[in-house]
Amino acid sequence: MKQLYTVFAAVILFTGALTAQNDLEFTIDEVIELAKEQSPEGLLAKHSFRASYWQYRSYRAGFLPSLVFSATAPNFSRAMTAVQQENGTYLYLQDYSNRLSGAVNIEQNVPLTGGQITLGSNLSRTDIFGNDGYVQYLSSPLSMTYSQSLFGLNSLKWDKKIEPLRYEEARKRYLRAVENVAIVAVRYFFNLAEAQQRVAIAEFNKVNNDSLYKIAGGRYNIGTIGENDMLQSELNYMNACATLNDAVLNLAASKNRLRSFLGFNESVNISIIIPSEAPKLDLDENKVMELAKANSPDLIGYERQLIEARRSVASAKASRGFSADLYMQFGLDQRSGTRQSSGNIGDAYKRPGDMERIQLGLRIPILDWGKGKGRVKMAQSNEELTKVQIQQAITDFEQDVILQVNQYNMQAEQYRITTKADTIAQKRYDVSMQRYLTDKIDITEMNNAQNDRDNARLRSVGALRNYWTYYYTVRQLTLYDMLNNKPLETDYDKLIE
Repeated sequence: MKQLYTVFAAVILFTGALTAQNDLEFTIDEVIELAKEQSPEGLLAKHSFRASYWQYRSYRAGFLPSLVFSATAPNFSRAMTAVQQENGTYLYLQDYSNRLSGAVNIEQNVPLTGGQITLGSNLSRTDIFGNDGYVQYLSSPLSMTYSQSLFGLNSLKWDKKIEPLRYEEARKRYLRAVENVAIVAVRYFFNLAEAQQRVAIAEFNKVNNDSLYKIAGGRYNIGTIGENDMLQSELNYMNACATLNDAVLNLAASKNRLRSFLGFNESVNISIIIPSEAPKLDLDENKVMELAKANSPDLIGYERQLIEARRSVASAKASRGFSADLYMQFGLDQRSGTRQSSGNIGDAYKRPGDMERIQLGLRIPILDWGKGKGRVKMAQSNEELTKVQIQQAITDFEQDVILQVNQYNMQAEQYRITTKADTIAQKRYDVSMQRYLTDKIDITEMNNAQNDRDNARLRSVGALRNYWTYYYTVRQLTLYDMLNNKPLETDYDKLIE
């Protein structure tokens, strides 16, 4: 029996521990950090950055040598083949053949010119079937090839200008996305804070109005107040009960939304600690503007867009007129095997001879009915349009920075005002309650004092919500932590693990 009691007690303690683990209480900073790590928006920002990172890695890999193996097996052919006779005529014979080939190449792009150098080695075997069948090997132990568009667009040169900017823009956009998560977290946090405050107010008002209703009933019975005041007190109590029910439902809904946002399941009961004050911080408009211009991903994106517009113009000009492609190959080659005797693979590597090949391909447009000129003019117009749009976007950006700084500074003062008003409203309510209990004011004036106190309390929470919203909005614009006076940073290597 004693063991049974011990087990029973352990089960009760374990159950209590589980219950305690499911009751979580967070500050605003803790909610924001959890949101950055666990919320769907935070995870989306991470995956978006990873995609940009691997795009940048692919760009960097384009400047490194690559090792490529290629093969063709089998390559069977059954067709008529022309064989030249001694008298110069051709005899058409049925040909059965199969060709196997393989090559290993090291390829290296040349950013300066946009060409490509290839160092390779290849071997092929050809089997001719039939009565006069034989085997032939053809080898190129070593060859070097260079291919180059002489007047075309050097894509590698433009990529060196664009892709680093694109990656830096992605890094900044990730930090901005994280700050946007913080703004959303602030909204959910203060939705719950306001819901908690409404429940606290409603619970207090229900108890208080119950007491006032009982007092009014006693006064009515002795004839010191009329029926109207007594009914008003009863109505206030019923309204307080209904308001509490609505507040409890709203609190449950706000908890569910925050819980879902943070990635918790329904077994977790969340409550929050409402900040008791807002940090005193006055922002300097010029400093904020300087930080915003230095760290904004938008400004990096505008620079990238201008370069891309110039590339489009250069591409249109390069494809409009004269073009030439150069192909040069130098190396060694050797053949083993003829119609008279089959060869072997070893002979294909004995005393290879020189091999040279130079090819220049030309393209000269004579009449294109203005298509090339039209493409150039279109690209130039798009470039000018991009410049105008970017200039307007920069102007809007600067105005937005100024507006957000002014709103933040004003909201900090607004919070101090609402906090003072909350204190005054609470004091007025206490005084009104004492005067009502001594029958110096009526129920209407008492109700006014209560409503003013409730509204002042909610306005204080709303002002605190606006303060933190504007603060994180400024952080998002500047990517700078104003409170700790340091730039926002993250471990990008950890993001791509």
